[in-house]
Amino acid sequence: MNKLSILIVIFSVSLALFSFKITQEEWVVPAKYENMKNPTDPSADLETGKELYKKHCKSCHGVEGYGDGPKAEDLEGDLGDFSSAEFHSQSDGAIFYKSYIGKDDMPSFEKKMSENEMWIVINYIKTLAE
Repeated sequence: MNKLSILIVIFSVSLALFSFKITQEEWVVPAKYENMKNPTDPSADLETGKELYKKHCKSCHGVEGYGDGPKAEDLEGDLGDFSSAEFHSQSDGAIFYKSYIGKDDMPSFEKKMSENEMWIVINYIKTLAE
């Protein structure tokens, strides 16, 4: 009976992990955005970027960008880690698309800030790895 219980637990955990993997859709970035270049100076307006991040991003992504903000546990999917090599391997345009256009739990910011403001936030986010 004990072996049967262990097998049921293993099966249940495996099924849960498999289901989670299936629901995590790949985030496809259109070529228009993938090839987009950041039009702002990455070293300028970092304090403005930090303030915009605190206002719009910190509640989900956390102070340091680890995806551990107070609202994070209520969201599905991976919020990412802005300090990771994986995050920084993305093009600026891909980060812009995901941040500005949004998808699923990641809201669109098209009506909340200008494109220029989003680029300034991205510049700030990229300093979180330092």
